[in-house]
Order: sequence, then structure tokens, then C-alpha cells
Amino acid sequence: MYQRILVAVDGSNTSERALHEAIRLAKEQRAALRIVHTIDVVPLIMDVDFVDFAAIQRALRQTGQQVIDRAAKTAKAAGIEAETRLVEIDTPIQRIAQRIVEEAKTWPADLLVIGTHGRRGLDHLLLGSVAEGVARSAPMPVLLIRGQ
Repeated sequence: MYQRILVAVDGSNTSERALHEAIRLAKEQRAALRIVHTIDVVPLIMDVDFVDFAAIQRALRQTGQQVIDRAAKTAKAAGIEAETRLVEIDTPIQRIAQRIVEEAKTWPADLLVIGTHGRRGLDHLLLGSVAEGVARSAPMPVLLIRGQ
């Protein structure tokens, strides 16, 4: 049914659950698996002299690569050779959900798997939801995996 499954990870327990479900589906369906992690490297404040933006960007990339490497290791341990991709937001108007969907379309994925924290009310209003943004804009099926 699915030949190409993309899973978005962020290092949280919820995304770990999504990763395990994507691995299970990839094994069942004999599908290719791509693991992505998105980082925002756009400085929020551009004209501050005392902040080393290059160092912050390096740290974001390094941390993001660690998230990707751990996820790839999990997939490999389960018998799946997954492709990985560190996706960067490089303009102030892009959003994480938008970049995940763009990556899924470009690859092209048959299914997009992502974890959701299931926030509601004020928490949802203040924190937003990447998973909701993905589900609203993705042209392919989206499997939302709830956290515990």
C-alpha cells in the first residue's frame, strides 16, 4: 500500500513513538523510509553584536544531526536502512510544518508520520502544533501518533 514513508522526528518521546510506528509500517509494507528533522537557522534578531549567530547555527545543526543519527540507528536496529535528511528553515516566513510537507512532496512520500502531543486549549493556542499544520497542508495521508 505505501512504498515511501517519511517520518518527522524532533528527539521527543512522542516523535520516538512516531518513529517506531513508521519503522513497523515500513517493514510491513516493504517501504522505503526517510527520517527528517527540521531546524530553524534564521536569527530572530539580526542586529545584535553580542550574539554569535554562527555558533548558534552550528549548535542547532549538530544537535539536529544527533537526533537524525539516533533515529537512523533505531531503524537499523529494527532491520530498516532509512534515508535521513536534516531540513533547514532559511527564511523568516517559513514554518516547520510547511518545510516537513515540502520535504514529503519533494521526496515524494506516500505517507507522512508525525507525533502529536495532543495539546488543547491555552497550551495549543500558545505553543501551536506542528502536527496540526502538517495534517492540514499535506497532500498525502498523514498518520498522527499521540504521545502517552
